Amino acid sequence: MKPSIKELYTMSFTELLFLLEKASVMEYIAFFFVFNLSLIAVELLLDVCTAKKRRWGDTGANIAIFIMNQLLDKTVVGGIGVIGLLPISLLTPLEIPHTIWSWVLAFFVADFTYYWMHRLEHEHRILWASHSVHHSSEDYNLTIAMRLSIVEGLFEWMFLIPMVLIGFSPFQAIVSLILVAQFQTWIHTERIKKLGWLDEVFNTPSVHRVHHGSNDKYLDKNYGGVLIIWDKLFGTFQREEEKVVYGLTKNIKSNNPITINFIEYKNIWKDVKRCRNWKDRFRVVFGDLQWRPSYFKEEKE
Repeated sequence: MKPSIKELYTMSFTELLFLLEKASVMEYIAFFFVFNLSLIAVELLLDVCTAKKRRWGDTGANIAIFIMNQLLDKTVVGGIGVIGLLPISLLTPLEIPHTIWSWVLAFFVADFTYYWMHRLEHEHRILWASHSVHHSSEDYNLTIAMRLSIVEGLFEWMFLIPMVLIGFSPFQAIVSLILVAQFQTWIHTERIKKLGWLDEVFNTPSVHRVHHGSNDKYLDKNYGGVLIIWDKLFGTFQREEEKVVYGLTKNIKSNNPITINFIEYKNIWKDVKRCRNWKDRFRVVFGDLQWRPSYFKEEKE
């Protein structure tokens, strides 16, 4: 007698949780996590010793947001991707076995996935509402890597659905995306200057400084996670050519972690209430960042 869908889901869920806790690759994840925290601590110490200018209230907010995210990861928020991706894996007839080469392939596919996830988060307002948290600091240091939306875990797992549909296990997809994200801690610094040919291939501090710039020529550039070749392929690459002005085009001027995380949702809600029809409300929420109904301008006048 074949197991029911419910039984298959239960078995798969139990197996996935076991892998996330006990698989040897998770030891590398833990190592990178501790290594990245060490880098952040070293840069903080260097900045204190060299009296480097830093907005310490901003740094405190980044650390507070990081702690909030770590606490939420221990709840259902941390497991929602597991819950959402498992049914997809049961539906697809494709299955890629776990081998060294499939892990290498999964990493590059996850990096490609990250590029498009990241790009869409810049192009659609409802996604930007969470991603703008990461861009809202006017500083640029390693603690910015900690400044991530506390709600993005509720939906970012959806971008892994194509990976699971083509046969990667939810475990491989999730871990590969985590590795792509872990790589990016070291690039949030001004202490490492340009790195020559590496800046043409990989996401480096110089490349990523551009991404965090609010300068006109730097807006919506360099979305890559590990490889920057995706940006070259899809026309979003920009070299660091002028001094970077960090932050948003309209900065929020707050170190309150709750304000930082939810101010753009508040702004969206204000615009939704001003809209005169459902078509405009939909476009204000899901459309591009700049679009507003023409009558918004008329009302101001």
